[in-house]
Amino acid sequence: MASLRQLEYLVAIVDEGSFTRAAELLHVSQPALSHQVRALEREVGGPLLERLPRAVRLTAMGRAMLPHARAALADAERARCAARQAGGLETGELQVATLYSVSLGVLPPALRAWRRSHPGVRVRLFEHPHAEQLREAMLAGQADLAIGPAPRDWDGQITPLGTEPFLVVLPADDPAGRPADDEDARDDAGDDAGDDAGESVDLAALAGRDWVHFAPGNGLGEILDQACAAAGFQARAAVRTEQTAAAPVLAAAGLGPTLVPANVIPPHFDGRVLWPRPPVERVMTAYTRGRPDPLAAAFVATLGRAARLVPAHVRARR
Repeated sequence: MASLRQLEYLVAIVDEGSFTRAAELLHVSQPALSHQVRALEREVGGPLLERLPRAVRLTAMGRAMLPHARAALADAERARCAARQAGGLETGELQVATLYSVSLGVLPPALRAWRRSHPGVRVRLFEHPHAEQLREAMLAGQADLAIGPAPRDWDGQITPLGTEPFLVVLPADDPAGRPADDEDARDDAGDDAGDDAGESVDLAALAGRDWVHFAPGNGLGEILDQACAAAGFQARAAVRTEQTAAAPVLAAAGLGPTLVPANVIPPHFDGRVLWPRPPVERVMTAYTRGRPDPLAAAFVATLGRAARLVPAHVRARR
């Protein structure tokens, strides 16, 4: 069977155009290089190179073998890099599975910090609409780590990241809600999300409204339904959207109230945001199938430092 070393020698000879230059490039003697090429030719059953007075030329067999030799060497290099990257030894790719709402809200600050500290490590995102789909994808080996609600019956490591609150979104002129009792409730809210960031609303007071809801299969739709059911009613859908970012925009446009994670409210948002009573929230975690490798562990640490479950422009005390 042809060895990777023999394939490397063949490719080097072709690229350099001579045995002498290839031997110099590979830091081997020319007799040793020639010996390995002859061994490869015996293995495949015929000549791969035609030795000319001032050059070398691929034979028909050599031309057929060359692209496969290059592919084998590329695969071997990718395998080497993957193993070293998993050990935290050099640049590579970190695969992260998460939810649509998390990639919109929690992840961007963490990814920005990660990019500064690990500029050579690419991050590939796999996004899912539902926490159960995220769990199943991780069980199937889709990514190095997942970011989302704590998965059920999980044998691997789970790292809590904090509690993510949800907000009710309404048009800016909607009369629902009341000022919070505590004047300090507006602390740090700023002007970007409206001065009513410290206000709250009984969900039961919105029972007669048609809601901006989520498409079937979106986990946020289940959270909305459960919150409304706890308040004693079933939310009627005025419209259903598959895009998390669209829900607060549609609510601000007057199609109906919605309930979204605080993190998806953009700066300079012109709708009205209120804290629901009773509070609606979910615990966010990072989890892996087993003990995280050094690169995944470093990313989890970055998440813990940089992720903002309540961004500054909507931060307030309930």
